[in-house]
Amino acid sequence: MTLVLALPLAACSWGIKLDSGGEQVRTAWDGNVTGCRDAGRVTVSVLDRVGPVGRSDLKIRDELEVMARNEAAGLGADTIRPLGAPSDGQQSWAAYVCGTARPAPGATRRDDDQTQTYPLKD
Repeated sequence: MTLVLALPLAACSWGIKLDSGGEQVRTAWDGNVTGCRDAGRVTVSVLDRVGPVGRSDLKIRDELEVMARNEAAGLGADTIRPLGAPSDGQQSWAAYVCGTARPAPGATRRDDDQTQTYPLKD
């Protein structure tokens, strides 16, 4: 009987895997998306309870992040940030394009060889 009850709990996350597109999406936990372009919003949900048994909050949060990263890749985004805490197994995320963000119209680029860079560490 215990085995029959444990199987549904163990099977909850078997289908939630980070796909190849989701692997390219980072999570901006600090909320810093400066210089990024808005790509849309993603709302994902998972079961937070299996019958009368509540699931682990950490596992729910992990699965929500994986699903959000996978969905954001479909929007062409490379960064996500949470718009709030999970509630009842659901969470909304903002999706952004940061790595390939284009300069704002009218922005200028310096190619005059006067800009110097220095390594932070030797």
